Amino acid sequence: MPRRLNLRQIEAFKAVIEYGTVSRAAEMMSVSQPAMSKLIAHLEEDTGLRLFDRVKGRLAPTRRGMRLYEEIDRIFSGVEQVENAVEAIRRDEQSRLLIGVMPALSGSFIQQATMRFLAKQPGVFCSANVRSSQWIADALVTRNLDVGLISSPIDNPYTVGVPLMPHPLVCIMALDNPLATKDVIVPQDLDGLPFVSFSLEGYVSRVATRVLDAHGVKPDIVMIVNVAPTLCEFVAAGVGVSLVHPLVVGALRDRVAMRPFEPAIDLDFQLCHMSDSRNARLVRAFLDSAQEVSTEISQTILRPR
Repeated sequence: MPRRLNLRQIEAFKAVIEYGTVSRAAEMMSVSQPAMSKLIAHLEEDTGLRLFDRVKGRLAPTRRGMRLYEEIDRIFSGVEQVENAVEAIRRDEQSRLLIGVMPALSGSFIQQATMRFLAKQPGVFCSANVRSSQWIADALVTRNLDVGLISSPIDNPYTVGVPLMPHPLVCIMALDNPLATKDVIVPQDLDGLPFVSFSLEGYVSRVATRVLDAHGVKPDIVMIVNVAPTLCEFVAAGVGVSLVHPLVVGALRDRVAMRPFEPAIDLDFQLCHMSDSRNARLVRAFLDSAQEVSTEISQTILRPR
């Protein structure tokens, strides 16, 4: 008789998806790497589902694995909302800032921006929710968030959007990829090449696909990933190349090659908030911190190597 699933297995599965590797997930959960691998193996055994493929020594989620992750993420998001509500009630006397961030910026950028903000605003309670741009836009309008980092402006007269690090998409690849010998990548270079993509319905994927289609180019999409750190990890491992905004590369810059892509696909992220925000002072302080961090990143990530 199969064992019932337990929460620790589910937490381990979610962590591996979101942090990209078993070792990083184990570190975040404060368990050993063998223990993490055992939790994943038991989960696959108990569900009867192959949740991961083994690619060059790393775990790559299967289609069924991603379907399960989406359901788990939805449930955890509901639990997190309850936890946030409880925490907000407990800290009602304390200042708080509710932040929404799209998956592409869920890596080192949001961590650095939030830490910079907290260093200047001690005692403020922060909540960071990683969700789709549309979800964040809706939550801002309904005032369930104070500030959101998304891929495109919100079509609402009461929201304010501030561009964040406008820059064309770049092509990233493993350091030993043959394309790394080129100074500039063009659409024809990607035709039939293994490609790691964000969600095909996402804004970044849609604008990139439009340009590639216009040149009659069809990359071989071998994997779809919904968070930037995981996408960059798979690119660094040699699973495929990708087109991304340079801001999402973050701490992985030394593990991937990054080359300009032409024709330029311009993209900027947006820091959005309501024009009459109840937390105007904290929102302004967070926007300043985010802009400072993006400027610093642009000076390091984008300078010639």
